[in-house]
Amino acid sequence: MSGQKTRQWKLSNPPQENAVLEGENTTFALETTTLPSPGPEQLLVKTLFLSNDPAQRGWIQKDVDAERLYTKPVVKGEVMRAHGIAEVVESNVDSLKKGQLVMGSLGWTEYAVVGAKEVRPIQADESAGIRPTHFIGALGGPGLTAYYGLIDVVRATASDTVVVSGAAGATGSMVVQIAKHIVGCKRIIGIAGGDKKCRWVESLGADVCIDYKAPSWKEDLKKATEGFVEVYFDNVGGEILDLMLTRIKRHGRIAACGAVATYNSRGDFGVKNWTEIVTNRIEVRGFIVFDAIDAGKAGPYIQELIKKVKEGKIQIGPETETVVPTKFEDVPKTWTLLFNGGNTGKLVTQIKA
Repeated sequence: MSGQKTRQWKLSNPPQENAVLEGENTTFALETTTLPSPGPEQLLVKTLFLSNDPAQRGWIQKDVDAERLYTKPVVKGEVMRAHGIAEVVESNVDSLKKGQLVMGSLGWTEYAVVGAKEVRPIQADESAGIRPTHFIGALGGPGLTAYYGLIDVVRATASDTVVVSGAAGATGSMVVQIAKHIVGCKRIIGIAGGDKKCRWVESLGADVCIDYKAPSWKEDLKKATEGFVEVYFDNVGGEILDLMLTRIKRHGRIAACGAVATYNSRGDFGVKNWTEIVTNRIEVRGFIVFDAIDAGKAGPYIQELIKKVKEGKIQIGPETETVVPTKFEDVPKTWTLLFNGGNTGKLVTQIKA
């Protein structure tokens, strides 16, 4: 096969606030192009699943300072960047045959021509409940982020009480499980939106989960953290982070993993209790998944997670991911579910035939 036609979603108008999906000045534009034939050590692949990650929002921000961003931004006219899982359609690589599943940074495209070094093969293990999508979720970036953040960044121990925001999300749900079933933390407090999600977070191992959508959430969180806590794993930023700064023990530790509550906002990010960091000597450390990769810990940590899955200590059942069958023309709509609480666990786009 050569000269494959493909549809692609490209960044057309970098947003300042919420992505615009309809009307004028839409954030993304759907275009059709013809790919070149794969050359030596290249593959033609067909996208099956796309990873949806809050970090993608920062990559497309209007007027972003590229020197302050940890990766290159997506610029106007480029295919929207995303990790994904694809099937090899045509191969000029001896080690990767037609039909093999691979994962890599594919972008929002139906087909792609990629180099052999740009992807890695994956192998599901249905007998252990390990599906291909887990390699962009619990056994991919989110799982690695959770493990590295909890073990290396805040150095959680069995004597710690850990609070996790975004606890029903891809990373947060893995933090809960790692804290409970691997580290054996003394007490785990989740924060999630809605009673159903909170009950699910508790089923993963949280001792209690606070519903931030409840009118009493602030008092509920204060009650749950009575006596204060040693560790806070922050995935949301904003008002929840501001309150948690007053609930951390002196010399406590915060893993600053994400700020999804502020990604579509401008101006006031809701943090007013900054002096708590000074007066109580709180350690706040920001990190990204690339830190774990650069430290050479990605392989060992993922293998440890796979081991714990097979031992039954880590759950990665269907309830730990939200797989949304999606027509290619609706890919951006599925992505925006990230920002309105539309997923439990990892949000995955499944490209419908």
